[in-house]
Amino acid sequence: MPLQIVRNDITKMKVDAIVNAANTSLLGGGGVDGCIHRAAGPELLAECRTLGGCPTGSAKITAAYRLPCRYVIHAVGPRWRGGTHGERELLTSCYRTSLELARNAGCQTVAFPLISSGIYGYPKDQALNVAVDAIRDFLNENDLTVYLVIYDKLSYQIDRHLCSAVSRYIEPLCMEEAVLAENKETLSSLSCQQAAAMPRSCGAGEAEDIESLEKLLKQRDESFSQMLLRKIDEKGLTDAQCYKRANIDRRLFSKIRSNPLYRPSKPTVLAFAVALRLSLDETEELLLKAGYALSNSTKSDLIVRYFIDRRKYDIFEINEVLFYFDQGQLGG
Repeated sequence: MPLQIVRNDITKMKVDAIVNAANTSLLGGGGVDGCIHRAAGPELLAECRTLGGCPTGSAKITAAYRLPCRYVIHAVGPRWRGGTHGERELLTSCYRTSLELARNAGCQTVAFPLISSGIYGYPKDQALNVAVDAIRDFLNENDLTVYLVIYDKLSYQIDRHLCSAVSRYIEPLCMEEAVLAENKETLSSLSCQQAAAMPRSCGAGEAEDIESLEKLLKQRDESFSQMLLRKIDEKGLTDAQCYKRANIDRRLFSKIRSNPLYRPSKPTVLAFAVALRLSLDETEELLLKAGYALSNSTKSDLIVRYFIDRRKYDIFEINEVLFYFDQGQLGG
């Protein structure tokens, strides 16, 4: 998917470029900066000495040396000073400049830390919002795969009000589904026992059933791919607008478009439902075309249901919450 939040060590990311949260000297420091310099080896510092530093809000690119990527992009984020000294604009500029450097270097994949969210003190939830907004704006105009790399749970925060609202929504439904599942298991066990005690009969009716099934198969209606393309037209969207809203890679969308029988993953279907801003009923209909359904026993489904039910169709916000609750993200 074009933007994905992952939990990893950024020095281990096998991508074309990683972004270093650097200081203005570009000569190394603590946190992510120090880790990247140590992993890259002394050659990185030697090249950085030739760059003459970098102003806040900008970025410069070097080779990666001993790292498993091709380039390191050194971005200098702002220190948090209460939010009234142009911090958001400077942080946005960090992401935009870094992405432009990656694109101009021919990169297809790039990994970012949450710039300025460590010792520079930028509130982590706000740093996340800036990162996602800046990356989304760039991806609207460019084809690139971007990873936001989170080292551990303490490094990641979302809006606490949203987190609380989602928790209140999903917890009672999960409990209700668990009780229903237990009751169904009991009923199923009883039914099996009753069925085992009954004699089995067969006859000409079985042939009629097979014939009816064959007729139904011949009368199949539109496939998932056909329904998706129809709904894109009905919503007045271009293909690019749809797959970018859905956080879907262009190549995957091309496969779906060219193959009427393509069977997507469930996260891909839900991503398109969000992109098309479908209602819950319409989402269920689209899922059914691919052989899926929303379930109250699945936390990720409940989170997606929460957003669709409230007609909140920002897929990046949905993915932020899914990641927070340790669920797979939407897209493909």
